[in-house]
Amino acid sequence: MIYHKLVRDKIPEHILKKGGTPITHIADEAEYWQKLKEKLTEEVAEFQKDENVEELADILEVIGAIVKYKNFSPAELSEVKKKKAEARGRFNGRIILDES
Repeated sequence: MIYHKLVRDKIPEHILKKGGTPITHIADEAEYWQKLKEKLTEEVAEFQKDENVEELADILEVIGAIVKYKNFSPAELSEVKKKKAEARGRFNGRIILDES
């Protein structure tokens, strides 16, 4: 099968153990950034389809890789999240804006 997609680090090893022959390469900066964005879209689509904790964990894994790639600190991300929640609230109220 042909994939051309970003995979977890141990996937080639897993393929080898199952008797397959993975063909891989290491992405340069531009390709890695593009593939991270594609992977995020892929994982969100999978969560929308299956709505399970495993797919949600995959989304968080990709977000963690994006945080690292973009050199955002986890503390910075947490602080921005907190400030947005304080200023605009969260999504706990289930409010749907129909018109404005």
